[in-house]
Amino acid sequence: MEPEFIFNRTDVVKDIHLCYESENVSCIMAITPSTIRVLLYIFLGSLAVFTMCGNLLIIISIIYFKQLHTPTNYLILSLAVADLLVGALVIPFNIALSVSSCWYLADLICNIGRSLDVSLTTSSILNLCFISIDRYYAVCQPLRYRSKMNSHAAVIMIVVSWGVSALVGIGIIIMGLNEGKCEGRCFSFHIPLSSIIGPVLSFYLPAIIMLSTYLKIFLVAQRQALSIQNTNCQSIKSGASVSKMERKATKTLAIVMGAFLICWTPFFIAGSGWLSE
Repeated sequence: MEPEFIFNRTDVVKDIHLCYESENVSCIMAITPSTIRVLLYIFLGSLAVFTMCGNLLIIISIIYFKQLHTPTNYLILSLAVADLLVGALVIPFNIALSVSSCWYLADLICNIGRSLDVSLTTSSILNLCFISIDRYYAVCQPLRYRSKMNSHAAVIMIVVSWGVSALVGIGIIIMGLNEGKCEGRCFSFHIPLSSIIGPVLSFYLPAIIMLSTYLKIFLVAQRQALSIQNTNCQSIKSGASVSKMERKATKTLAIVMGAFLICWTPFFIAGSGWLSE
């Protein structure tokens, strides 16, 4: 005869804490130790302050100094505004979700917070994508740069980045409004269509464009450096200087793309990032 295992169901129930003890459809509360909560508050709060201060300095500098009023800096200004709003709105919202698994505020605030999270994140990535396109024309087609990348083109890029990000955020939130499974959780939804379209528009497509443009920039810069080195092959000092410039350009591009991919790839691979809670 097989041994019988008897479990004390009362003890199991005692270990379960619900967000709303009086509701049968309440979500289960995740208990986080107070020390970890304090550390999370300090770390994420410092990150939010650092993000806001750094981007605020960029915004003030570009607006105040007229010599910085260039198409490239307009794109950087748009990126700084998006990142400033991420620090001011998105990070505090995610602090509340990260430290406490239960959501006790109105569903409308949850919906607005999720929409801002998606929209501002997408806007930041799209601005980075347009900056890479601007750099592509500056390096690969310098003679056509001023005609292609003028203030009018920069404004169009900014409008497109913010318009697409707003549509992605609002569209995905609307598709997932009724997907909540329990009370007390800032809604989570798993819709096949949104889980494909959202990450593609917000990350994968911009990442492919950025990788392609920066790879082209690297190849063109390397070819130009070799051409200059061959022209001045009689000068050892000039060759060493060109080699140093080439290594610096390679290092800069590697840092830019490496930081971008390291920060965002795990976020979108792990359950499509902001599409799950």
